[in-house]
Amino acid sequence: MPEWTAEQIAQTAFDRDLIDERHLRELWGELGSQEVDPAQFQQLLLRRELVTNYQLKRLLRGDRYGYFYGPYKILYKVGAGTFARVYRAVHRETGQVRAVKVLRAELHIDKEKREAFIREGEMGRSLKHPNIVPIYEVDSDAHGSWIVMEFIEGRNLREFLKSRPLEPQEATRLSIDICRGLDYAFQRGVSHRDLKTSNVLISVVARQGDSVGQAKLLDFGLAGADPAASDDELEKIENPRTVDYAALERSTGVRKDDSRSDIFFFGCMLYHMLSGKPALEETRDRFSRMSKQRFDDMVPLTQVMPDLPKDVAAIVTKATKLDPEQRYQTPAELLGDLIAVHERLVGGGNGAYAELGKPAARQRSLMIVEPNSQNQDALRAHFKQRGFRVLVTADAERPGNLFTDTHQPADCVIFSSLSLGEAALQAFNDFGDQPATHSVPALLLLSAKHADWASRAKTSEHRATVQSPLKMKRILELLDRLTSAKT
Repeated sequence: MPEWTAEQIAQTAFDRDLIDERHLRELWGELGSQEVDPAQFQQLLLRRELVTNYQLKRLLRGDRYGYFYGPYKILYKVGAGTFARVYRAVHRETGQVRAVKVLRAELHIDKEKREAFIREGEMGRSLKHPNIVPIYEVDSDAHGSWIVMEFIEGRNLREFLKSRPLEPQEATRLSIDICRGLDYAFQRGVSHRDLKTSNVLISVVARQGDSVGQAKLLDFGLAGADPAASDDELEKIENPRTVDYAALERSTGVRKDDSRSDIFFFGCMLYHMLSGKPALEETRDRFSRMSKQRFDDMVPLTQVMPDLPKDVAAIVTKATKLDPEQRYQTPAELLGDLIAVHERLVGGGNGAYAELGKPAARQRSLMIVEPNSQNQDALRAHFKQRGFRVLVTADAERPGNLFTDTHQPADCVIFSSLSLGEAALQAFNDFGDQPATHSVPALLLLSAKHADWASRAKTSEHRATVQSPLKMKRILELLDRLTSAKT
C-alpha cells in the first residue's frame, strides 16, 4: 500500500486491538497533532511499549491476524522449527508471560496435521514434571492452532553448545535432568520421539564454573513416524530427526515407539554435549539419513575424547549401541548410572575427576536457593573460601525434586529469604515435610524484615533458621551442628 500516515498507523493498531482509545488520546496529546511524521509516531509507539517491533512490522505489512492467539498477545518470535513457530506472549488480562507455539499456517489448513498437533499437545499437557516444560493450554480457531507453555528464560541446548562443549560434571548433571523427564514420561507410556539438542531448554545457564541451570524437555511426540513407512512417505517428512528415528528402527528391526530409540538419541545428545560434535554425520539428504551405514560410521567417543573419564564414555557407548538389546533398556536404568557417575565426578572436588575404582576425596557441599545473582555470587564466594562445594539454584522447588532416598546432591540446603521472601519459608517447610527430604539438613536465612517468620519455620535437630545480620561464623557453626545431627 502507499506510504503510511501516522493516522493510518494509529487506526490500524486500534483495529488490530493493539491500542485503545485512551492510548490514542495520550499519543495525540503528547505529539500535539495528528499531522506528524509517521516515523516519529512509530518511535513513540515503541518507546511507550504499546507495540513491539514484531507487532509493528506485521502491522505495516498489512497482516490482519497473528497478533493474538486466544487471550495471549504475541510480543515477538523466539524460535522456529519444522512444524511451528514459538513466540513470547503475555495474557492480556493477567499479564502472565507464556511461550505460545503456533502451528505453521500451511500445516494448519491440513486437517490431519492440525488434529495431530492438537492431539500431541493434549498428550504433552498431561505430563507434569520439573524437567518437562509444562503445557497450560491447547487451542485452535479458523486462523491458527497453538499450544501455550511455560516461558523459559534461557537458551536451548543447541544454542548453548555453539559456544563450548560441556565439562563431564556439567554434562552429566544436565543429562540427569533430561533423563528424569524421560523416565517420568516412560512410566506413563509416553516416548519423546524427537530428542535433539534444540528440544532441551536450559533455564539458567552455567556461570563461573558452578552448576546453576536446569534442563527441561519439550515437544514430546510431535514428530513421530512409522519405521515401516515407504520411502515415498518418508520423503514427505520435513523433520530430519523424525527420519532418524525411522531409520534407526528400520535398521534394527524394532517397532515404532520403542523407548530404546529415545535412549539412543539421548546418547547422541550426551556425545554432543561432551565433545561439541554431533554423534551422527549431519546431512539433509534423506537417503543418507535412512542408511544404516550412517549409524555404523559413528566414531566412538573414546576415539574423539581419549582422556574422557572411562565411566562417562561407557554411558555414551552403551546408550548408543546399535543393537537395542545391548542398550540401556529403560530410562531408569540409564538414570541410575548417570547419578552414580555424576556423584563420583562431583566427589573429586576442584574439577578433578575421580578414577574408576578409587574413592574420591570427601568435600562438604551446599545447595543455595537464591534467585538474585548478586546475592548468589556473595554467598557462593563466602562458602567456597571455606572449602565448600557450592551449587546454586533460583528455583525454590528444585531441591525437593533433586533429592531422593538414594540421591542426595548436597549435605545441606540453604533457603534464602533475601530475594525469595515468603517463598523461601514455604519451600523450607515443604522440604521438611517430604518423606525423601525431611531428614536432609536445611537452613533458612531470614533477612531483618523477615525475622518474625522464625516462629513459622518447621525446625528440628537438623533444620534451623538464622537471622540478619548474617554472621558467617554463626552460619558455619549451625552447618556443623545440623550435618552432625544428620549423621
